[in-house]
Parts: sequence; C-alpha cells; structure tokens
Amino acid sequence: MPTKARTAKIKRKTGETDISIELNLDGKGVYNVQTGIPFFNHMLELFTKHGLFDLTVKAKGDIEVDFHHTVEDVGIALGEAIKKAAGDKKGINRYGVAEVPLMDALTKVVLDLCDRPYLVYKVKIKPATRPDEFDPELIQEFMRGLSTSAGMDLHINLQYGNDKHHCQETIFKAFGRALKVAVTKDPRIKGVMSTKGKL
Repeated sequence: MPTKARTAKIKRKTGETDISIELNLDGKGVYNVQTGIPFFNHMLELFTKHGLFDLTVKAKGDIEVDFHHTVEDVGIALGEAIKKAAGDKKGINRYGVAEVPLMDALTKVVLDLCDRPYLVYKVKIKPATRPDEFDPELIQEFMRGLSTSAGMDLHINLQYGNDKHHCQETIFKAFGRALKVAVTKDPRIKGVMSTKGKL
C-alpha cells in the first residue's frame, strides 16, 4: 500500500497580501520562493534546503509600505501548510531539536507539534540601519504567526553571534532541521506520540 503524500496547498489573501504556498514534507530540498523580499527569500530557501522539504512560495504584498505584512502572513500560511501536510501526526517523532552554527553564531531550536501553540524567542540581533534593509525583528513575527497556525510549541534560542546575517541564517537552518526531525516517521510509534492517545 503506497504511503500517502504529506503535502499541502494553502492560499491566503487579505487586503495587504496575496500568498500561495505548496509544501511537501517528504521532499528533497527543492524550492521556488518569490516574496519580493530577496533576503527573506534566502531565509526560506535555507529552511527548505536544510529541512529537505519541497517548498513553493508566491507572495505579493504591500512591501512599498514595509515588509511586515508579507513576512507575517507568509509565516501564517506556512504554518497552515505544515499542519495540513502533517495530517493526523500518527507515527511521527512529534519533537524536534537542532543546533546549527555559522562562524560566530549558534542557534538552538526545539519544537513540539502538539497542537498547543507557544513561542519562546530568545534572540538579540542588531537592528536594521537602512530603510531597505530586512529588519531582524520581523523574524519573531514570522515565527509567531507560524507557530500559532501550525499548532507548534516553538523555542528559538540564539545562543551567541555578532554578524546579523549569520545569526539569521542559523535560525532558519536550525528551524528546518528541527522540523525535519519532528515530522520524521518512526515505525515503532503506533498512533500519536502521547500517553493520552491524542494531541
């Protein structure tokens, strides 16, 4: 009996953004990300590559005003895609942990696909200094929207780092790797990973 594909297609349209996402949890790290924000594209590509997912993101937003609406709404839509693709969560590890270094920076991400959303975000990165620069504070809004819509208990701890780019890269790489662990199936797990019998 063939294994059911763990994929999702999500569309989210508001007065500020128009977003479509396709996600395959059992992919190969293939991505096509178009948000209109080059640095944000790069972060989502890192998440995809290091999580070995397949991801397509097409987003249009009022980025001439600022990047906030687009970044947050992509997070919400991606969270919805993760939740839908994970399905009933039977047989998956449920928990994921990853630590990723990049030169001067190190981030640890721990998550639980428990349907009880919570975000702990212990990150300090130097703020943007130019109007056209991606503001690192937007990552928290992205992760909050994602954790809420995915039903994910998400803990992100930037343990240290000086270079802004390195710090942000380690967050997305570690998140991708931790999620990969969480959604991986273990044949020894019968039903969901909970003594309650449900999440």
